[in-house]
Amino acid sequence: MNINELFWNASLQELKNGYIYSKQDEKYICLMCGESFNEGEIYKKEDKFYNAEKMMKYHVEEVHNGVFDYLINLNKKYTGLSENQKEVLMCFQKGMTDSDVSAKLKLSRSTIRNYRFKFREKEKQAKIYTAIMELLDGNTNEEYKFVDPHNTAAMIDERYSITKEESEKIIGRYFDGTGKLIDFPAKEKRKIIILTKLSTNFRRDVNYTEKEVNRILKRIYEDYVLLRRYLIEYGYMDRSKDGSKYWLR
Repeated sequence: MNINELFWNASLQELKNGYIYSKQDEKYICLMCGESFNEGEIYKKEDKFYNAEKMMKYHVEEVHNGVFDYLINLNKKYTGLSENQKEVLMCFQKGMTDSDVSAKLKLSRSTIRNYRFKFREKEKQAKIYTAIMELLDGNTNEEYKFVDPHNTAAMIDERYSITKEESEKIIGRYFDGTGKLIDFPAKEKRKIIILTKLSTNFRRDVNYTEKEVNRILKRIYEDYVLLRRYLIEYGYMDRSKDGSKYWLR
């Protein structure tokens, strides 16, 4: 399961829900972390019982603090929002009046009204743009379809303009038949392709010790310290301040 593909291929409603339902696997899958709950099973949480979908809704709220919080904190390259715009939207999401927002952020009420107007205009533009791209998608040659960057990428730029065909060629070139990495590339695009492949060796719902991370990476490449450092630097993994825990972002 590629959670990144699930996230970017989700419908607007699925993104708003924060999860999808996989008919093939008969399970609900969280678009933010990959946690899943099987259809037909009953789950117990704090002396209460939930079916799979209700358990997923509980998970989205309790673990991720809701979908709004997750989406608004994505990289600016995805949201297009400045820090000031994010602050204003977070106030709106809490149901604050213009007067309340004005007092909290120390902005004039006319500025807040202007924000509301501009957000509505952006919403209209986004709808039209989405419709255009969906109509275009059906006519796009497979050769030019891009691999979606991971949504926790530290920085999104031209390094991520990677086609699926290009990705497959690089993986075939740098990995041998046993899954071991032959060499670590210096070129940025290739580095990102390799790191994306490496990240699939870790589960999103697991905390790893440094020794466990090292053991997994050492099976793939001799210089496992280099791989571990780049996985963190490029936003694939994160770790606690004391280095005792590592996890996929």
